[in-house]
Amino acid sequence: MLGATGSIGVSTLDVIRRHPQRYQVFALTACRSVEKLYHQVLEFQPRYAVMTDADAAAELRQRLAATAVTTEVLAGADALVDVAKADDVDQVMAAIVGAAGLLPTLAAAEAGKRVLLANKESLVMAGPLFMRAVEEGGAQLLPIDSEHNAIFQSLPGQYQGDFTQHGINKILLTASGGPFRGYSAEQLQQVTPAEAVAHPNWSMGQKISVDSATLMNKGLELIEACFLFHCQPEQVQVVVHPQSVIHSMVQYCDGSVIAQLGQPDMRTPIAYGMAWPERIDAGVAELDLFALAQLNFEAPDATTFPCLQLAADAFAAGGTLPAVLNAANEIAVEAFLAEQISFTAIPTAIRAAMQAHTWQAADSLDDILQADDWARHFTRDWLAHACRQEDAF
Repeated sequence: MLGATGSIGVSTLDVIRRHPQRYQVFALTACRSVEKLYHQVLEFQPRYAVMTDADAAAELRQRLAATAVTTEVLAGADALVDVAKADDVDQVMAAIVGAAGLLPTLAAAEAGKRVLLANKESLVMAGPLFMRAVEEGGAQLLPIDSEHNAIFQSLPGQYQGDFTQHGINKILLTASGGPFRGYSAEQLQQVTPAEAVAHPNWSMGQKISVDSATLMNKGLELIEACFLFHCQPEQVQVVVHPQSVIHSMVQYCDGSVIAQLGQPDMRTPIAYGMAWPERIDAGVAELDLFALAQLNFEAPDATTFPCLQLAADAFAAGGTLPAVLNAANEIAVEAFLAEQISFTAIPTAIRAAMQAHTWQAADSLDDILQADDWARHFTRDWLAHACRQEDAF
């Protein structure tokens, strides 16, 4: 369980809790959340607990020493890779947010695991390399993002990437629109981090909530969909659906649209991925169709929320540019959450990094990691300069 203390990790453990005869936890991982991981270890008693922060690992080790739990505590990023590819592991829930999840998720793919992919950045940063690792390692790649999981369920079971063969016209990728749907650019300049993380439908971490508010989350999901389903951005239409009841759809040439509906609860796609091709109880309430007043759909406002187009441009350019997009976004969101920049400065900073970057082919993992590192340094420096200049940041 990569990222056990986040929202996906907590939901995954709840599904496991409901099926103790079917699933056993091998390793739980976190960065610094000692208190949360401590209680998870006490309950699930994995063989390993991994904390990437060494001081946090030492604290967890000390606290567990006073219990009867025999879980071994490991520290560092290398330990994430080790548990992800361990022989005793069948499935890896990849739920570490951001670029930090790339290496252990890639290791799981190379080791031929069933990879339950909730870390979209692995495909955004290193899509071609990651998909090659899945194929060469003999891994099963099952999407856990609610939208991609819905697409997976709505495609033919034999789908191998050919739209024409299966009569597919396009994928309809839904978006809630976030908390600022309908806002003007002027209104967006005044929004606060507290407002940005208050998603109207989903319970998510701060970074993903801000990405949802900027529509960058949908941009990253657009890139992810193109790799997962072997298609191009023009074959994917983003549809804003505020109720988040229809999680995504596939439109066919005969006029049919097949959709997956359900409560906005991540335990549904998590349970589907864990038990596929079976279905198991996820603890999710049934969808009451009679209680639904209406279902609305609208086009995204790509002018007011430019991150969606920035992501499409990065994918079209390919090479190291998607990694730059992702890294610049992580730094800009971090600065916004720290109240150092405005909400509207996020896409401005990302665009600046993309324009300043010298395109390179992403032929190796080193190429991607170097681009990621460059983009982080550039964006921090650019934001610091912009703040000094008081450019409305």
